[in-house]
Amino acid sequence: MEPIPEPTLRQKASAVIDAAPNCALALIETDGFPANSIITVAQHDGLRWATFCTGLGSRRAARLKHSDRASACFCDGANNVTLTGTIEVLTDPEIKKANWYAGLENHFSGPDDPNFCVLKLTTGRISLFVDWQEECGEL
Repeated sequence: MEPIPEPTLRQKASAVIDAAPNCALALIETDGFPANSIITVAQHDGLRWATFCTGLGSRRAARLKHSDRASACFCDGANNVTLTGTIEVLTDPEIKKANWYAGLENHFSGPDDPNFCVLKLTTGRISLFVDWQEECGEL
Protein backbone atom coordinates (compact mmCIF):
# COMPACT_ATOMS: atom_id res chain seq x y z
CA MET A 1 0.00 0.00 0.00
CA GLU A 2 1.40 3.39 -1.00
CA PRO A 3 1.59 6.11 1.64
CA ILE A 4 -1.02 8.86 1.50
CA PRO A 5 0.63 12.02 0.16
CA GLU A 6 0.94 14.99 2.50
CA PRO A 7 -1.54 17.77 1.65
CA THR A 8 -0.04 20.70 -0.25
CA LEU A 9 0.32 24.10 1.39
CA ARG A 10 -2.62 25.39 -0.65
CA GLN A 11 -4.78 22.44 0.44
CA LYS A 12 -3.86 23.15 4.06
CA ALA A 13 -4.70 26.82 3.51
CA SER A 14 -8.13 25.89 2.18
CA ALA A 15 -8.66 23.82 5.35
CA VAL A 16 -7.82 26.92 7.42
CA ILE A 17 -10.67 28.73 5.65
CA ASP A 18 -12.97 25.76 6.38
CA ALA A 19 -12.06 25.91 10.08
CA ALA A 20 -12.34 29.68 10.47
CA PRO A 21 -15.95 30.71 11.11
CA ASN A 22 -15.11 34.36 10.45
CA CYS A 23 -12.49 36.46 8.72
CA ALA A 24 -11.32 40.05 8.66
CA LEU A 25 -12.58 41.64 5.45
CA ALA A 26 -10.68 44.78 4.42
CA LEU A 27 -12.29 47.21 1.99
CA ILE A 28 -11.23 50.69 0.90
CA GLU A 29 -13.05 53.68 2.38
CA THR A 30 -13.92 56.70 0.23
CA ASP A 31 -10.93 58.54 1.76
CA GLY A 32 -8.59 55.82 0.47
CA PHE A 33 -7.86 54.21 3.84
CA PRO A 34 -8.58 50.53 4.55
CA ALA A 35 -11.49 49.55 6.78
CA ASN A 36 -11.60 46.09 8.39
CA SER A 37 -14.63 44.27 9.69
CA ILE A 38 -15.22 40.75 10.91
CA ILE A 39 -17.63 38.77 8.74
CA THR A 40 -18.77 35.17 8.37
CA VAL A 41 -17.75 33.29 5.24
CA ALA A 42 -20.82 31.97 3.41
CA GLN A 43 -18.99 29.82 0.85
CA HIS A 44 -15.57 29.45 -0.72
CA ASP A 45 -13.92 27.52 -3.51
CA GLY A 46 -10.53 26.72 -2.08
CA LEU A 47 -8.45 29.86 -2.47
CA ARG A 48 -10.17 30.96 -5.72
CA TRP A 49 -13.08 32.92 -4.26
CA ALA A 50 -15.11 33.50 -1.10
CA THR A 51 -18.60 34.89 -0.53
CA PHE A 52 -20.03 36.90 2.35
CA CYS A 53 -23.55 38.11 3.15
CA THR A 54 -24.50 41.67 4.05
CA GLY A 55 -27.12 44.33 3.44
CA LEU A 56 -27.29 46.53 0.35
CA GLY A 57 -27.55 49.52 2.68
CA SER A 58 -24.52 48.49 4.74
CA ARG A 59 -21.22 50.38 4.94
CA ARG A 60 -19.56 47.36 3.33
CA ALA A 61 -21.73 47.60 0.22
CA ALA A 62 -21.33 51.39 0.14
CA ARG A 63 -17.53 51.08 0.16
CA LEU A 64 -17.68 48.95 -2.99
CA LYS A 65 -19.17 51.84 -4.96
CA HIS A 66 -15.81 53.56 -4.51
CA SER A 67 -13.35 50.67 -4.88
CA ASP A 68 -13.66 47.00 -5.79
CA ARG A 69 -10.35 46.05 -4.15
CA ALA A 70 -10.52 43.85 -1.06
CA SER A 71 -8.64 41.45 1.16
CA ALA A 72 -9.88 38.71 3.48
CA CYS A 73 -7.69 37.32 6.26
CA PHE A 74 -8.54 33.96 7.82
CA CYS A 75 -6.82 32.84 11.01
CA ASP A 76 -6.75 29.45 12.69
CA GLY A 77 -4.34 29.54 15.62
CA ALA A 78 -0.89 30.28 14.22
CA ASN A 79 -2.05 29.74 10.63
CA ASN A 80 -2.92 32.74 8.47
CA VAL A 81 -4.45 32.83 4.98
CA THR A 82 -4.96 36.13 3.16
CA LEU A 83 -6.82 36.38 -0.14
CA THR A 84 -6.52 39.65 -2.05
CA GLY A 85 -8.45 40.59 -5.15
CA THR A 86 -11.62 42.22 -6.40
CA ILE A 87 -15.03 42.08 -4.78
CA GLU A 88 -18.49 42.57 -6.23
CA VAL A 89 -22.07 42.88 -4.96
CA LEU A 90 -24.37 40.10 -6.18
CA THR A 91 -28.17 40.27 -6.00
CA ASP A 92 -29.14 37.33 -8.21
CA PRO A 93 -31.93 35.43 -6.37
CA GLU A 94 -30.32 32.00 -6.93
CA ILE A 95 -26.95 33.18 -5.61
CA LYS A 96 -28.65 34.73 -2.58
CA LYS A 97 -30.47 31.45 -1.84
CA ALA A 98 -27.29 29.39 -2.30
CA ASN A 99 -25.38 31.59 0.17
CA TRP A 100 -28.12 31.88 2.82
CA TYR A 101 -27.16 30.33 6.18
CA ALA A 102 -28.63 30.02 9.70
CA GLY A 103 -28.37 33.24 11.66
CA LEU A 104 -29.07 35.57 8.73
CA GLU A 105 -32.76 35.52 9.69
CA ASN A 106 -31.76 37.78 12.60
CA HIS A 107 -30.96 40.50 10.03
CA PHE A 108 -33.08 39.73 6.97
CA SER A 109 -36.57 38.35 6.33
CA GLY A 110 -35.12 35.65 4.06
CA PRO A 111 -32.97 35.22 0.98
CA ASP A 112 -35.58 37.14 -1.04
CA ASP A 113 -35.23 40.22 1.23
CA PRO A 114 -34.51 43.13 -1.15
CA ASN A 115 -31.83 44.47 1.23
CA PHE A 116 -29.95 41.13 1.37
CA CYS A 117 -26.96 40.75 -0.95
CA VAL A 118 -23.86 38.60 -1.41
CA LEU A 119 -20.32 39.90 -1.71
CA LYS A 120 -17.99 37.77 -3.84
CA LEU A 121 -14.24 38.16 -3.46
CA THR A 122 -12.33 36.77 -6.46
CA THR A 123 -8.72 36.11 -5.52
CA GLY A 124 -5.88 37.60 -7.52
CA ARG A 125 -3.06 36.93 -5.10
CA ILE A 126 -2.46 35.01 -1.89
CA SER A 127 -0.37 35.25 1.24
CA LEU A 128 -0.20 31.96 3.14
CA PHE A 129 1.46 31.07 6.42
CA VAL A 130 0.44 27.53 7.40
CA ASP A 131 2.36 25.05 9.53
CA TRP A 132 5.37 27.38 9.48
CA GLN A 133 5.47 27.37 5.68
CA GLU A 134 4.96 30.48 3.55
CA GLU A 135 3.77 31.22 0.06
CA CYS A 136 2.99 34.61 -1.45
CA GLY A 137 2.13 35.52 -5.01
CA GLU A 138 -0.41 35.42 -7.78
CA LEU A 139 -3.05 32.74 -7.67
